[in-house]
Amino acid sequence: MTPELSRTLNAVGAFAVSLVLVLAYAYQFSLNELPCPLCLLQRVGFVAVGVGLGLNLLYRARARHYALMLLAALYGGSVSIRQILLHIVPGTGHYGSPVLGLHYYTWAAICFFLVLLGTAIMLMFDRQYVSDAQQGPRFGGSGLAKAAFFTLLVLAGLNAISTLIECGPTICADPPTSYKLIDELGNNN
Repeated sequence: MTPELSRTLNAVGAFAVSLVLVLAYAYQFSLNELPCPLCLLQRVGFVAVGVGLGLNLLYRARARHYALMLLAALYGGSVSIRQILLHIVPGTGHYGSPVLGLHYYTWAAICFFLVLLGTAIMLMFDRQYVSDAQQGPRFGGSGLAKAAFFTLLVLAGLNAISTLIECGPTICADPPTSYKLIDELGNNN
């Protein structure tokens, strides 16, 4: 696999992670369903996967960037599976509306598995790792890579802001009932 193909695949992966985060926001705001603390931790896992992809886009593909993605996907997958197990027992209910018959945490587990699989496959191709002298400038190349990087950057920032608005500077409510920071600001006026 050439470094250019590796960069393109990393950009596609970054857009895929961005899509997952955008869909989570769309459901959050369109259905007025606040993410629970475990859902927020899953979003952190997706952002961390995005950091690994972003590092590959910014500094070229490196095994340590893929390792970060693997660790993030293991973390996010573990949180997702924990939530699935919390809701799998009959009578315990579920959290949030289903999307195509599955809940967000189940989709998250599937996505984290796909990240693990895709990252492991990418690690098999040694030709993507070239020295700085053999390759052009860092963060060069296509506008696709730059667009993917900055999309991830914006979504990571939005994730931090929305979590702060929902939880305030303290522990998030479980289950969340309102945007805590907005409520606190409204009560002070």
